[in-house]
Amino acid sequence: MNKVQVEILGLSSSPSVGGAYALLLREVFGQRRLPIIIGAFEAQAIALELEGMKPPRPLTHDLLKSFVDNLGVTVLEVIIDELRDNTFYSKIILDISSIKNSIDSRPSDAIALAVRASVPIYVSESVMKQASFIPSENDKQDVFMQSGDDKFERPSEKDTKSASLQDQLREAIEKEDYERAAKLRDELEKINGKNN
Repeated sequence: MNKVQVEILGLSSSPSVGGAYALLLREVFGQRRLPIIIGAFEAQAIALELEGMKPPRPLTHDLLKSFVDNLGVTVLEVIIDELRDNTFYSKIILDISSIKNSIDSRPSDAIALAVRASVPIYVSESVMKQASFIPSENDKQDVFMQSGDDKFERPSEKDTKSASLQDQLREAIEKEDYERAAKLRDELEKINGKNN
């Protein structure tokens, strides 16, 4: 499987999806960006770790990391490996007694664990082809948060809207609602500055 290393670009609330957040991943050695809509709890778990904040009691992902460490298991990487029925799927790759194993996970949980374990995050090339986009040259970002020397950026309103529209487009195609899909595609092209 061809895979692409990504890093977390930013996290922002998604006004079009009530109570959800847009997690924006950026290709490390390229320009593509992959938006994933995640829940509030997972967004908080990722943001707290990126900001270096430790809650007074461990969150679920902290507990999972402690559990893995105490069993002598090493988290090697996480990979978002599939997009099916408008849902992303991922795997956590583990080293257990020098044997590689993988376990299924939601991408948000896998990423929350990855930031705690300081391991790389990958996306399969097929998922990147299906769901990523390249931002326009004049797209500007605001600094979202800083942790040490790392800078994380808040996705622009345009990126958040684009992420939401891409989710809706995938859903329309899955439901074979091609008229709606065409309208959503046109709106996406307009937002991203593509003219036919």
